[in-house]
Amino acid sequence: MPAFQRSLAAAAAACAVLLAVTGNAAAAEAEVIPHPWVVPPPNREPSAYFSNVKDGDVLDAPFVLKFGLSMRGLVPAGKTAGRAGHHHLLVNQPLPLDFNKPLPFTEKYIHFGKGQMEHVVDLPPGTYTFNLLLADQGHIPYFVFSRPVQITIAKQRKPAAGESVTGKPGVQILRPAPNEAVRGPIRVQFHASGFNVAHADAKVAGTGHFRLTLARAGAAPEVLDFRGGQTEVWLNPPKGEYQMKLDFVGHQDGEPVLAATPTQRMLVGAAPL
Repeated sequence: MPAFQRSLAAAAAACAVLLAVTGNAAAAEAEVIPHPWVVPPPNREPSAYFSNVKDGDVLDAPFVLKFGLSMRGLVPAGKTAGRAGHHHLLVNQPLPLDFNKPLPFTEKYIHFGKGQMEHVVDLPPGTYTFNLLLADQGHIPYFVFSRPVQITIAKQRKPAAGESVTGKPGVQILRPAPNEAVRGPIRVQFHASGFNVAHADAKVAGTGHFRLTLARAGAAPEVLDFRGGQTEVWLNPPKGEYQMKLDFVGHQDGEPVLAATPTQRMLVGAAPL
């Protein structure tokens, strides 16, 4: 068995023991939005994941690797707020066997201690294994991690002068797609590029959180405020046509809107468009 699979199996086994003892404490301590449409994800367990690549992809470098997080929120390193944490990207490194030790600072353990949701990968051609791992204020891992993905970099190009690999700062609804017809429960995934996400209780300057608005004819808009630093939500709304919009709201006085998506249409419980 490859080393990364042995490490994943060991971490999963340790997590299973912990959950058996605590009565699924990790899920119980997850950040929850108090709204009747919000439902837990199908696996009911916190996890990290890569939202824009899959195992076996072949890409040219540089490329953007986007991070997702289920049932937890983000908060910068050195700050404590609920069960929120910050991402770490492990390059050609298995998950740690000891989850009680802080992660090292090396080129193979990349820390995103500001609350970032992405990283520009610019590595020479070759095959790489990436793991994503959430850790607390002191870089000690939670049992919240991704499945490993193996990516092959076919070639490494030099960006043109003035070229931005990430594009302009902004926010996106990664899923569902505009005008998509869906059936509940629906996974709505957010992404921020050029902005740092944080639990509002941490009161970190220069950070913000997501706010989702769903509007339908004949009803007041439903506003979900993700003050716990969450970057996705599972919803089971009534059938109908919705106009959905995502804002990124700063933690300054008045909570200014720092970025927003265009309004997009979503049909719930309808036949495909």
